[in-house]
Amino acid sequence: MEILTPDVWQARARAHAARVDVWVQPHLERRRRGEKHPVHDFLFTYYSQRPAALRRWHPGWGVLLVDAPEYADARGYSLTNRPHEPDIQGRERQGLSVDPAHLAQQRPVAESIGRLLAATQGRPPTLGCFGLHEWAMVHGLPDDGTRHDVPLRLGGAGTDAVVEGHRIACSHFDAFRFFTDTARPLNTLSPGRDDRVAHEQPGCLHAGMDLYKHAFRLSPLVPSELVADCFALAWDIRELDMRASPYDLAAHGYEPVRIETAEGKQQYAAAQRGFAERGAPLRAALLGWCERLLEAADHPMGKPVGSAPTGS
Repeated sequence: MEILTPDVWQARARAHAARVDVWVQPHLERRRRGEKHPVHDFLFTYYSQRPAALRRWHPGWGVLLVDAPEYADARGYSLTNRPHEPDIQGRERQGLSVDPAHLAQQRPVAESIGRLLAATQGRPPTLGCFGLHEWAMVHGLPDDGTRHDVPLRLGGAGTDAVVEGHRIACSHFDAFRFFTDTARPLNTLSPGRDDRVAHEQPGCLHAGMDLYKHAFRLSPLVPSELVADCFALAWDIRELDMRASPYDLAAHGYEPVRIETAEGKQQYAAAQRGFAERGAPLRAALLGWCERLLEAADHPMGKPVGSAPTGS
């Protein structure tokens, strides 16, 4: 078991909070003012991780925190009997780490996430969907029936024409389920809630954003640095997702990616390829953690097994 003294773990905790505060604090300030942001709120509202939970640092499985009473009531932690170095007065220092009982409880989650990550990683990225899932979510709606209180760039009729003039091939259920009734039959795939393993592929923007969801669902079993790496990727993907959407976001400072044009399609596919490449090492790191956690869960004493995968 790795042992972190207060000077080490407190520095890592401060660095993590400072890193994510770049995203968290503006969101909290907007929320206090009652303001909404059509791009950035998504990562705090669609995903269930609260801002305070994102800010809280965790070292991950197999790490003992010395003199960390603030973690005594944290979900998943317990006192450990593993030997560690006494303080300068010779007193035994209290140590806390993630409880083997919590690991055992979360084994099904790690197994499910690991299965999905392995299946996704094993497929080549499919490019060329051009973000039409967002367009399909407003197909057939009146001009004032948008989902984000933002006007449509091409109006209702123009938006419908783009949807109807393209091949729609959305593989991600959590996007497909928001298609309007008129757009759903236009999709060449029919992804379902229980067949994500059969459809997820690494070129999908939402599969890349969901790496953040998988990471925080595994907390506190995985290090928060990896969770923050996944959040950073999701943040950048979300901006592309909305720039390529049918919404006019000029008032919020976003230039559109005009996927209805040949130039816009090339721009989108290039960015999509870049995000797939950025997501690959994060997906591999999360999968490595799932495998490590499953191996550790199968040991009754909860002994940490193997080396810890890195985040990026």
